[in-house]
Amino acid sequence: MVHREAGQLSREAINAYYFIREFDAPGDPLSQVKFGTSGHRGRLGGGFCRLHAQSIAQAVARLHGERGIKGPILVGGDTRLMSAETAKTCAEVLAGNGLQVQLAGMPLPTPVFSLEIIAGRAGASLNGTASHNPPHDMGLKYNPPSGGPAGAEYTAVIEKYANECLRDPRLIRRLPLAKAKAQGLVTMPDLVGPYLKRLGEMVDLEILRKSGLRIGIHPLGGSSVPYYEGLRRDFGLKNLRIVDKNVDPTFGFIPRDHDGQIRMDPSSPYPMKPLLDLAQAGRFDFVGASDPDADRFGVATKTSGLLTPNEALCVLLAYLLEYRPSWPKHLCVGRTIGTTHLLDRIARAHGREVDEVNVGFKWYVEGIRSDKYLLAGEESAGLSVYQWTAEKDGILAVLLLAEAMARTGKDLRVLYQELTARHGSPAYRRVDVAIDESQRAKIKSMKGAALKELKELAGRKVVDVRDTDGIKVYLEDAWILARLSGTEPIAKLYGESFQGPEHLGRLLKEGGALFGLRLD
Repeated sequence: MVHREAGQLSREAINAYYFIREFDAPGDPLSQVKFGTSGHRGRLGGGFCRLHAQSIAQAVARLHGERGIKGPILVGGDTRLMSAETAKTCAEVLAGNGLQVQLAGMPLPTPVFSLEIIAGRAGASLNGTASHNPPHDMGLKYNPPSGGPAGAEYTAVIEKYANECLRDPRLIRRLPLAKAKAQGLVTMPDLVGPYLKRLGEMVDLEILRKSGLRIGIHPLGGSSVPYYEGLRRDFGLKNLRIVDKNVDPTFGFIPRDHDGQIRMDPSSPYPMKPLLDLAQAGRFDFVGASDPDADRFGVATKTSGLLTPNEALCVLLAYLLEYRPSWPKHLCVGRTIGTTHLLDRIARAHGREVDEVNVGFKWYVEGIRSDKYLLAGEESAGLSVYQWTAEKDGILAVLLLAEAMARTGKDLRVLYQELTARHGSPAYRRVDVAIDESQRAKIKSMKGAALKELKELAGRKVVDVRDTDGIKVYLEDAWILARLSGTEPIAKLYGESFQGPEHLGRLLKEGGALFGLRLD
């Protein structure tokens, strides 16, 4: 993206954020507040603007008052163009309702919000981010006292109250930031030191230091920059190098993704290309990245290339099972409904149970807080581990995988191949299929009972069906899942087979037909 294009995007984004009141700018109709798996998101303008931020903050203030939720609310955001302004907007509304606010003075990773709540330094949080979505998108996440993504018991109430504010902005109370600071309602705590200190208790930094492993990190223009800098400066990781400290809120320096969009996705080879090129050139032994709010990860080596999230989760699970012997033996493994079943085979070999949950990290929160999981992961490059945050943490994931390579002295691809040699090699694929309303209605209405007569699919015996999040059919050595996107007119078709790629192709074709989806 040339400078002129970046400047144009910045002007348009700023205008779009304010267009409800200050600008008579054209755009989409004002969207209702709707929380997905991780907050309310939308394109700047009708999808997300200042009035959305004000309304959500007012709804949170009302919720806290009604439920007696105590403690300051941590407010911040990542490096997106309007994240800081969104945080300021929320702080002014919360202070206007008499609530104590901790306002981040710098871009803040999502796992830091969770850690501050779990540590008791904050009571809840509002986080301005749209994760790895394109730069023109913006969003806002709420974390309740559990420290994890909010469940429906919170989001349904916030949606209701916020949409009332959208209809009548006179319900919103606001105190200018300068006055809020003067009255002691807004403070700015240290949000780097406590996280790094706790991170040093979870990752064997001594192994990383002594190994000499050449580690290259790309924050993808995100909030993790000062945290990786702190690890190098304050924790002696001189063998860790940040290859690009550029923080440009238009993200114009990120190579475009497969569809031409700028998308800061560390699990995609397109935005990761500059980092992968450095690994291929032999500049680093291990490279890692996280997205703008640092809750997703990507890792690669010269030999392995970019590992898929499924592969990385399997390598890390096996590593933790062997090299965290003090962790309780009752801990189980959490995976989302669309994540590889190779995790199940690794877990069973170590006498561990597997807890399959719906898509969305909110389904892990209770288990993480009750010390249920050794590892909780999802195929979209998110994970947490025992006694860590109730949010995904891309920084932790990158460092733990670097530790695995440093301690074992083996390439990540070798570690993965050792696992598949013992437990079987899965062929895995996700296909996004454009659908019309009739196809959406069919998938939405499908229940497990409707498939009770299904005995076989793709030549394999049907052993179970689950309908809690889309519809999933379990086969001998394979499975297939159809889920609806909550934001786009697509169905997500997932499939995995331990019978090889050819069988996976047959499974996707027959499974797609079963769900009314036609694959090209």
